[in-house]
Amino acid sequence: MVRHVIVWTLKDEFSDSEKEAIKSGIKEGLEGLKDKIPGLVEIRVYTEKLPSSSGDAMLDSLFENGEALKNYSSNPLHVEVAATKVRPFVKIRSSYDFEC
Repeated sequence: MVRHVIVWTLKDEFSDSEKEAIKSGIKEGLEGLKDKIPGLVEIRVYTEKLPSSSGDAMLDSLFENGEALKNYSSNPLHVEVAATKVRPFVKIRSSYDFEC
């Protein structure tokens, strides 16, 4: 199994209410991929953070193996969500992938 974790920091230009709407869109879009992409076992987006957090939202996903993660990255369903609900709004993206 491979765990794929991403932390996003949204662009400063957005108001708090805009950021909440953006985070909701990211959560809905990515969690909506569950059961639609082969090899994707679990996917969850966290948007409620503690004040000690440095990012605005976090993706925690689990894949059957590294090949499944690679295929997810280029899957048209994922590409569409990333292009419309994530990338236009993100200032910083940090990722961490590991076998578990």
